[in-house]
Amino acid sequence: MVRPASSRPLLISLLAVCLPAFHASRAQSPAGQRPSANQAPAPASDSMLPTAAAPPAASAAPVVPSPSPIYATPEQEGDALEARQRYQAAIAAYAKDPHPSAAVWNKMGIAYQMMFNTRDAARCYRESLRLDPKNAMVLNNLGTLYDSAKQYSAAEKMYRKALRLKPDSPVILKNLGTNLLVQHKYNKGWEAYKKAMTLDPGIFKNHNSPTVSNPTSIHERGAMNYYMARGCVKMGETQCALDYLKLALDEGFTTAKKLSADEDFASLRSNPAFQQLLAEQKQPQHQ
Repeated sequence: MVRPASSRPLLISLLAVCLPAFHASRAQSPAGQRPSANQAPAPASDSMLPTAAAPPAASAAPVVPSPSPIYATPEQEGDALEARQRYQAAIAAYAKDPHPSAAVWNKMGIAYQMMFNTRDAARCYRESLRLDPKNAMVLNNLGTLYDSAKQYSAAEKMYRKALRLKPDSPVILKNLGTNLLVQHKYNKGWEAYKKAMTLDPGIFKNHNSPTVSNPTSIHERGAMNYYMARGCVKMGETQCALDYLKLALDEGFTTAKKLSADEDFASLRSNPAFQQLLAEQKQPQHQ
């Protein structure tokens, strides 16, 4: 329908009034107000951007869901307790696992062994090996139990079986070396020690896995300390060598005269501490 000509100026004048008013209301509207669906968004200006001094309205804040509770598995709980040397509590945590893995059985065995419960430790190691027969470290751990029971031949068998699976393990080589020294197989024991120290120069300071305890016989302890001193010299650790030599001398495995002629310790002959150590051993002991 054609509008009467008289109405057109009125329509134009209404638009002229409404459009400036509309833009004025836009400038006065809150910064967070969104445009209507059929209105193109205006470019953001500095006056429209939120400032640090004007926090957003509470209704505009995002809803952050509460974090779900994190539950540790029996193995994780046991690991944390074992790391704090709470072995009995660690065993109780591991036992909560309805289907323990070979790794969990091994960890229970270590915890029992650390409490000198060799019977339950052996049971756990054997259960671990039933699930994972080719685990070299579990074989090693079982070997240390045989050593502690003075079943040296059985222990040596375990170490050698473990080394066939993991030939570059310094821990297993160290344990085999000590086992051989206890059996008076000094040259073979020393060779195992040298391999262990080549792979890990700090092997005699690490205690992350079960290792053979010091032999009970004074002579056997002296032998172990003597060969450990040789290892320290080989690695250039003079003080370490002197400490072990003093133990070997005190335990009667060697004498000052033998040490002064021992070519394995030739590099220490000019060392004042080594000279003093030999001089002290030569002095008569007063009762």
